[in-house]
Amino acid sequence: PKDFLSVLKENGVNTIRLRLWVDPIDGYSGLEEVTAFGEQLKQEGFAIWLALHYSDTWADPGHQQTPEAWQGQSFDQLKESVYTYTSLVMDQIEPEIIQIGNEVNSGFLHPTGDLTQSYQYFIELLKQGCSAVRNRSDQTQIMIHFAGMEYAEYFYDQLQGVDYDLIGLSYYPIWHGKSLSSLQDCMKGLSETYGKEVVIAETAYPFTLDWKDWTNNIVGLEEQLILPDFPATPQGQRLFIKHMFDLVRGIEGGKGLCYWGGELIAWKGEEAEDASPWENQALFDFEGIALPALEEFRGE
Repeated sequence: PKDFLSVLKENGVNTIRLRLWVDPIDGYSGLEEVTAFGEQLKQEGFAIWLALHYSDTWADPGHQQTPEAWQGQSFDQLKESVYTYTSLVMDQIEPEIIQIGNEVNSGFLHPTGDLTQSYQYFIELLKQGCSAVRNRSDQTQIMIHFAGMEYAEYFYDQLQGVDYDLIGLSYYPIWHGKSLSSLQDCMKGLSETYGKEVVIAETAYPFTLDWKDWTNNIVGLEEQLILPDFPATPQGQRLFIKHMFDLVRGIEGGKGLCYWGGELIAWKGEEAEDASPWENQALFDFEGIALPALEEFRGE
């Protein structure tokens, strides 16, 4: 047996992405826990990439719930809350990369920051977060994170006047299509058009379609795979990750890749119905053995 972080380090992983929730139940993924883990990661030599969800729970294109403590605030009060909170986070964690929002396709801090309702409010709230980062550090890179390729160019075209450094894209074949050439074209176009480095902020692929417990997995059907190039086998998973790295390296503005859920193995017993739905897309197999895909993080 080896320590999880040691295994990552040995395989060339240099940055760890952490989610941060404002006031979560039981403190899970809250500021205290994330600050402590961030310190441990820094001591291990990892860079910190912080994903601010600006919510008490998961934020994504379909869920951008305002933290309970901020609900009912006026627009000016909400802007102040974003600035103050982001400043506090920067003072405590000092990440190398920070996301202002997580997968903000629909904006964040709904309903006020719902870009389909008030695009200008969304932009102003985004600027508050960016301003707080800039006023605390000239080293931390700011990322704006979008899920998928569809409408990505339109979305980033609306960010005129927003001060950020990195474009982050989520890419999962099950949700964002199976054309990897379209993904590369999208990244290349965004980088050239907006003069930003581009990162694949989230991706994953299965090493099997089997299961370890009774929790329904996100990916479990052959029709959800990119076949025949990338079967749901350890080698197929490795080839997928290698190809993703090749796509990033193949564009001038490509910066890197982050794997989502590499640690999300089955963990609660073989009959658990509420454990990890990502168990077959982790970077460790059902026996906890590191999979070949992890070696692709060592670089060329």
